[in-house]
Amino acid sequence: MMTGYSIAFAPYLPVWGLLVLAALSIVLFGWLLVRRMPGTLFRAGLTALLLLGLANPALLQERREQNPDVALLIVDETPSQSAVGRLEQTRAAANQIEEQLARFAPSLDVRRVILRHNNVQDGAKGTLVVDATREALADVPARRYAGAILITDGQIHDPEDLDSLPPGPLHALIDGARNTPDRRLQIVEAPSFGVVDEPLELTLRINDPTVAPGETIRPTLLIDGVGQRIERLPFNQDVTVKLSLDHRGASIVELKVPELPGELSTVNNSAVLSINGVRDRLRVLLVSGEPHPGERTWRNLLKSDPSVDLVHFTILRPPEKQDGTPIDELSLIAFPTRELFEVKLNDFDLIVFDSYRRRGVLPTLYLGNIVDYVRNGGALLDAAGPGFAGPFSLYRTPLGDILPLEPLGDVSEQAFKPEVTEKGLRHPVTAGLPNGPDRSAAATGPGWGDWLRQIDVAQRSGDIIMTGIGGQPLIALDRVGKGRVAQISSDQIWLWARGYDGGGPHAELLRRLAHWLMKEPELEEEDLKAVATDNQLEIRMRTLEEQPEPPVAKVVRPDGTSIDVPLKRVSEGLFAEAIPLTQSGLFEVSEGGRTVRTAAGALNSLEFSDLVATDAILKQPVADSGGRLHWLADGPVPEVRRVEKGRPTGGSGWIGLVENKDYTVVGLDSAPMIPGWLLFLAAAGLLAMTWYREAR
Repeated sequence: MMTGYSIAFAPYLPVWGLLVLAALSIVLFGWLLVRRMPGTLFRAGLTALLLLGLANPALLQERREQNPDVALLIVDETPSQSAVGRLEQTRAAANQIEEQLARFAPSLDVRRVILRHNNVQDGAKGTLVVDATREALADVPARRYAGAILITDGQIHDPEDLDSLPPGPLHALIDGARNTPDRRLQIVEAPSFGVVDEPLELTLRINDPTVAPGETIRPTLLIDGVGQRIERLPFNQDVTVKLSLDHRGASIVELKVPELPGELSTVNNSAVLSINGVRDRLRVLLVSGEPHPGERTWRNLLKSDPSVDLVHFTILRPPEKQDGTPIDELSLIAFPTRELFEVKLNDFDLIVFDSYRRRGVLPTLYLGNIVDYVRNGGALLDAAGPGFAGPFSLYRTPLGDILPLEPLGDVSEQAFKPEVTEKGLRHPVTAGLPNGPDRSAAATGPGWGDWLRQIDVAQRSGDIIMTGIGGQPLIALDRVGKGRVAQISSDQIWLWARGYDGGGPHAELLRRLAHWLMKEPELEEEDLKAVATDNQLEIRMRTLEEQPEPPVAKVVRPDGTSIDVPLKRVSEGLFAEAIPLTQSGLFEVSEGGRTVRTAAGALNSLEFSDLVATDAILKQPVADSGGRLHWLADGPVPEVRRVEKGRPTGGSGWIGLVENKDYTVVGLDSAPMIPGWLLFLAAAGLLAMTWYREAR
């Protein structure tokens, strides 16, 4: 507890009244002095005493409580510190400073501020001091701020904002060693997506201050774990690397440069990024065997997608049709069989046969080309009509070797509702179709309209995802070599498009079928995915097999450590779980013999862009604040002192924190400076002296 004194006035008259009386008194007694009137000085003293009494001066005694000053100890524990082994040195220095500051308690309140990253996206922002400091000082008035001591490697990414802190010294203790060599790989510019099988450009820079001008190096380039050829690249300049993606969906691109002997860290010698592969245009060949009500359904569906280039041919005039019409008067063009099925066959992403039967238009050789096209990665969809059950069926051509359904020779003409099989409930093509069945409603069937005809077939291969009359296969999917085949044993899906008996999800079903055939990643039936968002890694697994127990995925982090993550059932055949992201880099997820890789974190992390300790960034802000900069490698931790405001806050081997001496008044005592009895005696004495002087 401290005590302070001051004088206060509580006048009995208004201040202006006292001033008027004082002015009149000065004029009057000045005139009396000029006239040399006896007793004038005694009268003047009496008047002054009376005016002082009217002013009523009082002595105030304040009871004060000292407010502790606030000092910040800011400790840089961001990932870059631990990546190069400086974290222990930083913490040891912070503990020594804290022990010294404890000597000044309770007049100094020390707040330890830890700079750390809460998620991998913080790496893109780097090491930020100002926001953390402002938060720590939110409840502290500027008059109580004593200063801050920052322990860091000097790689601060908001130095221009340091002048917004309250006035006070900022001292910086730099950990690490000076001029340590470090080679760095920096991604300058990278696309987020690229067109499959077309070149894309990646701009990078390899920084190494130790190499001579003109030196080159050959980095390692991996795309989805497969090594790629790359030329030697020069150091310390932006260079462009060309690469291409071979599939749709995310591709993981890894770049790495060899280690420099004796360099600070290899954590920034590599970069991992994810580039999404897309198709420029999807090319579809639709061949309709004969006019029928469902033909327009296929055409409308494929033409409605702006990303699809559709080539559609309908065979209206087979060779056996002879009506005498001259060739030059026909409105139809000749069917370009050689151009489509030999020259440009591999340019198509999907071939659709709609109610097609052999009529001599397509020679067997060309149908054999389609088989080779599928085995080499192409896609075939056959929507079978009644002709599939007859002697001119596509099954009795080379295509029969790859079709999953075999005709039994009959066509059933009766109403039926398509039903999703147990496997179809788990397959992404039919799982979750609008108004479709789920596990609980499987007994009642889907809320879809009837179809009126189905070709009797038997399953040869593949997966049956929908059934029709008598449980016969209605939709079958199969993988053949590198390609895929789908078959529908009915030409009645157009009834859903027309809304017959309530209709059904024809557009969604056919869209999924087409995209599954074209290997859309989201429609893979046996799939494991790992998707990195801002703060978490989401793992999703889809399978057609029954899973009595929830699967467990193994996650290997960028630092080599691994954890087991049990996956939760989301729906039939779909399991998922999310874990928090605490590291940037390449994550590897494995389950049941499948392995996927994904990149997480910022593409160009400021936190790891430069790991070399430096004082260049903080030198000017520290000097402007009146603080001192000290390298821990040069000697012991400097001594901490308290200094009065206005005095130097640092010198050789020591740093200072301001002593503000701020206080709060907790009590106030008041006593009159001139008691009434004293005023009365003094006035009486002066009055007596006046009478005595005048009596002489």
